[in-house]
Amino acid sequence: MTDRKHACGAAMRLRRDSRASRLQPADGQAAGVDGMSLARVVTDQVRREGKHFLPECFLGQLAAVRAQHTGLDPFLDAFLDCVLDKYEDRFWNRTYLALPLLELLQDERYGGLSPARLSTLLVSDVVRFEIEAATGSSESWGQDRPDAMTLRKRLRHALRFMADDLEAAPADGPPGRTLLTMTESGPEDLLDHLPRPPATGAGQWFDVTVLPVYLLHDEYFFIRVLQTHEMIFTAIGSDLRAAIGALRDGRLDACVARVDHAVAVFERAASLFRMVATMRPEHFSGFRQFTQGASAIQSEQYKRFEILCGPPDAARLRSAAFTSVPVVRAEAEGHHDSLTGVYLELRGEAGFSPAAWAALDAALGRLEAIHQRWKSTHRTLAVRMLGDARGSGDTAGVPYLTQCLGNRLFGRLGEASGLDRQRNGQWR
Repeated sequence: MTDRKHACGAAMRLRRDSRASRLQPADGQAAGVDGMSLARVVTDQVRREGKHFLPECFLGQLAAVRAQHTGLDPFLDAFLDCVLDKYEDRFWNRTYLALPLLELLQDERYGGLSPARLSTLLVSDVVRFEIEAATGSSESWGQDRPDAMTLRKRLRHALRFMADDLEAAPADGPPGRTLLTMTESGPEDLLDHLPRPPATGAGQWFDVTVLPVYLLHDEYFFIRVLQTHEMIFTAIGSDLRAAIGALRDGRLDACVARVDHAVAVFERAASLFRMVATMRPEHFSGFRQFTQGASAIQSEQYKRFEILCGPPDAARLRSAAFTSVPVVRAEAEGHHDSLTGVYLELRGEAGFSPAAWAALDAALGRLEAIHQRWKSTHRTLAVRMLGDARGSGDTAGVPYLTQCLGNRLFGRLGEASGLDRQRNGQWR
């Protein structure tokens, strides 16, 4: 009760202070100092109580603050949209993962962090959070922290995910492979070498993009892993759009290169599942009970990746996978280019050598194969974490994921063109 009185009193002070001050519009370099201060106080309160348990008086005061300042700072608008989602009965995947804020950090007007770079920063923040919680080097929150062995496993998988990007950016510190050895010798030594968001007004908002619903330690890293998956599929989507453009222009070599880059990005996601596998199922179910309404089935970026590969059939469009993301479903039902569509359009044209088509066929096969492995790993992890429980998107849980194993990204190519790879079982 004392904490709740404190929260309501803090919210009233924030509202009073926000009336007395004037929030300045964000300019990309100094994104609303007053808004940032408010966001830090609110985030601290969320992490002390869990978003699901914030008192109504606190949330009501925040809603009043938002009404006074809407439109002055896009970062504050996005932040409050995420904090108030449960209060306003619109809690779902985007707001649980604070994706509106992360998308602003990718906006060219505010520094334009690439999805790949954001992926590294998100996982780097997991490493920082875990080490600080274990060493007590800063005030930390969360119950049931991992034991030393689990922590080392989690850090190793996180650093493997980051390694290639750190190798390409030596200014951030020692090479990624070198950082791996520090998990054994003294993980606290890693803290000074971890990449951080840019020291800009916009970059400050990165630190308030974890808004857990409960108080279990593992929810922090779980949110970061899901956010990273969103960045992975955003990056893959960019690759596929470039591949489609190259194919339409008749540059098959460039198309193959972009598809193979998408495969390489996808391969990084394997480390994310290994990180999640370090979590005990009872910890997962501990906070999952308060995430009902938010589900990975609502991932818009994953569905965009899917429709960029090829148009879903009618049954898939009617399934929960697409009814849960009406915006992307509308895109799928409208006119849009896909690798499958352009491939079938150009396959019979002269001017492209059989060898060039064979190279593209092989690249598409690699993307299909890595996607199948990803789905299979996802299902295996769900068996361990969920058991017989239903999915948080009101699916059947593991049976739904099992059914999805039969979906193919490029199934229509085999059906329409009779390519040798279908007979060889390359995509089956």
